Amino acid sequence: MTPKQSYNALLAREVIKEFEHRNIQGFYFETKEEALKKVFEMIPKESLVSWGGSSTLKEIGLLDSLKNGGYNILDPNAVQGAAEKDKVAHQALNADYYLMSSNAIAATGELVNIDGYGNRVASLIFGPKNVIVIAGLNKVVPNLDAAILRAKKYAAPLTILKFKQDYSSFDELSKVADNACSQLVITGMSMTKGRIKVILIGECLGY
Repeated sequence: MTPKQSYNALLAREVIKEFEHRNIQGFYFETKEEALKKVFEMIPKESLVSWGGSSTLKEIGLLDSLKNGGYNILDPNAVQGAAEKDKVAHQALNADYYLMSSNAIAATGELVNIDGYGNRVASLIFGPKNVIVIAGLNKVVPNLDAAILRAKKYAAPLTILKFKQDYSSFDELSKVADNACSQLVITGMSMTKGRIKVILIGECLGY
C-alpha cells in the first residue's frame, strides 16, 4: 500500500466514524470499480431508482450500468421540457433508492450540497426510502466552514461552466454561481438511521 492509499484509508475511517454519530452509514472503497460493485449489491433489481445531477455518477459508470442492466429507473434526463422534468423530479421523491454525490463533505461528518432547482437536495432531505451518496475523497475537507466554502466557490462555479463557458472574468462566474445555486443544505443528521448511505472512493471524482 502506498502512503497515499494509507492516508486515504485512515481519513475515510475517521469520516465514517463521524457519520455513525449522525445516523449515516458510511463505506470506503479504494477504487470506483469496487464502489460500483457495492452499489449494485445494495439495490434490489425490482427497486425504483432515480438520481440527481452528478458528474461522479457518470464518471464511475453507474448511470450507464443502471440503464443497461434492466433496472427499474426513473431517468431525469430522459424527458424534455420543463413540465416533464418537473414531473419526474416529483416522482423521484417516491423512489426506493435515490443516487447522488455531494458538493462537499466535512471531516466532521456533515454533507454540504448546493442546488439550483432544488430537486436533488429535496430528495436528500425527504422522500426516497434510501439515499446513496457517492463521492471521491477529494470532496472531503477539514470542517463545516471549509465544506461550505468548497461548495460555493468551487463546486458551484464548475457546475455553471457545464452549461456556459464564455465568462469575461472569474468574478462574473462567481456571481452567476452565487445567484444560480441558491439552495444550500447542510445535512448534520439523518433522522432515520441508515437512510442516508455514503460511499467514499479513494479517487478524485466529480467537482
